[in-house]
Amino acid sequence: MTAKTDDADEREGSGFPEEEILIGVSACLLGAKVRYDGQHKLDQYVTGVLGRFVRFVPVCPEVDIGLGTPRETIRLAEKDGEVRLVAPKSGADHTEAMRRYAAAKCEALAGLNLSGYILKKDSPTCGMERVRVYPASGVPSRSGRGLFAQALMENVPLLPVEEEGRLNDPWLRENFVERVFAYVRLRRLFSTPWKVGDLVAFHTREKLLLLAHEPKGYTALGRLVASAKGHPRSALAMEYQLRFMGSMAKIATVKKHVNVLQHMAGYFKREAAAEDRRELEQAVEDYRRGAAPLIVPVTLLRHFVRRYAVPYLAGQTYLEPSPKELLLRNHV
Repeated sequence: MTAKTDDADEREGSGFPEEEILIGVSACLLGAKVRYDGQHKLDQYVTGVLGRFVRFVPVCPEVDIGLGTPRETIRLAEKDGEVRLVAPKSGADHTEAMRRYAAAKCEALAGLNLSGYILKKDSPTCGMERVRVYPASGVPSRSGRGLFAQALMENVPLLPVEEEGRLNDPWLRENFVERVFAYVRLRRLFSTPWKVGDLVAFHTREKLLLLAHEPKGYTALGRLVASAKGHPRSALAMEYQLRFMGSMAKIATVKKHVNVLQHMAGYFKREAAAEDRRELEQAVEDYRRGAAPLIVPVTLLRHFVRRYAVPYLAGQTYLEPSPKELLLRNHV
């Protein structure tokens, strides 16, 4: 029998899915020496923190199309009105090879049921945004997207995708990780024979989390679920997933969090003691003015939900949308 690790024990008691969560990642971020200079770009957050809760699927498009390590540098360059993937020293053009590879690889990755993907910033193959594009003459612009990254985002549009550099921003980090776990929950719902009642129950649990990300999306999804019986099942599933993940991609701000926190506090107006209500109001206000992180009012709310037995709030994903060990809400 294989012994459990401490991390496995944490996951088992966390209330999060027991199934393995797979995240695609640029291989150099895991420490693989696959870069053009024969080195790596090991990322401590990716491997040391997030890696406790997921299994990574490493990918290096440049190595996979046969470019050696170390190798000649490549870049995005404008040629005849098109952005190409070229090696400036030799003039070799790897555009078509990369496009063929990307199409096949994205299809293979879709079959793995990935829950997210972390790309290497600035890479001409893996950069998600602001990749340098070199004109025939003049100064390069930060207007490109890596060829593999572009294929990935076009072919698997629901997949949460982020760059490792942007994960240094606590708001973007929280957003990405929340999307990963939201995508796991969403896939779990629609991967089984589901009924409209299952969708209603799922949406009910996710309501306040959606409200924190995009109030307009929260409203639109509510209307869609309310009219669910009038929609063909396959079309309903696709529209709900697109709208849900689109809303989750919006960054939750302090203002939107305060709106949700005050909405939840309203459930305690009658039942809670006046002292408890004042304590909660002060915690929300402290968060609003930057004197406390989000985890403070959320922890207090979780406590009051248990004390005053509010079933609707107890079922809200908002209270713990990702494993607490990731400490996301300690920093926003």
